[in-house]
Amino acid sequence: MSVDSKKVPEKTKNVPVKTERAIKPRKHVPSEHVLKTFDDMLEDFRRRFQESIWSPWEWMPIEPYFPGFPMREAFSDLIDTGSKFIVRAEVPGIPKDKIDITVTKDDIEISAETGTEKEEKEKGYILRERAYSGVCKKLSFPEEVLPEKAESILKNGVLEVTIPKKTPTIEPKKHKVTVK
Repeated sequence: MSVDSKKVPEKTKNVPVKTERAIKPRKHVPSEHVLKTFDDMLEDFRRRFQESIWSPWEWMPIEPYFPGFPMREAFSDLIDTGSKFIVRAEVPGIPKDKIDITVTKDDIEISAETGTEKEEKEKGYILRERAYSGVCKKLSFPEEVLPEKAESILKNGVLEVTIPKKTPTIEPKKHKVTVK
C-alpha cells in the first residue's frame, strides 16, 4: 500500500500548519534622540509663534486677537557672583525713561513699554503707522538682597541691574578628587 492511498482522518485535513518565521530585529533608536528631536520641534514652534505675535514690525495688529497678552517676557539672566546678583534683561528699542524696575528683598520685576505713532497726509492718501513694544519679567532671588542699594545701566538694548546680597556668600574652596 502506498502512502498516497492511505486515508487521512477528517479532523486533520483542514488544520492550519504552523511555520516558523524569523523575526526581523527593529532598528534601535535611542530614546534620548527621539526626545531631543521632539524638544527641538517644540522649541522651533514656540520660537516662531512668539516671533509672529510679539515682533513690533509685524504687519498684523495683535491687540484685537490677543487682548490679554500686550507684552512679551523679557529674555534674562540671573547671575550670582557671591556678594551680589546681576540681572541682565533684553529690552530692545525701549528708552531708559520708559523702563520700570521694582526690587524687593525677595524678587525683582522689570517692565517696559514704548509706542510710536506716525501720520502723513499727502494728496490723495493718509498714512498712519503705530508701533508698540513691551516687555516684562519677574525673577525671585534665592537669597535675601538689599533693594535700596540696587543699581542699573542700559546699554545697547540690554538692561543690567546689580543688587548686593544681604549676607554675601563666600566662594567655597575647590578640592580636586582623584578617581581610583
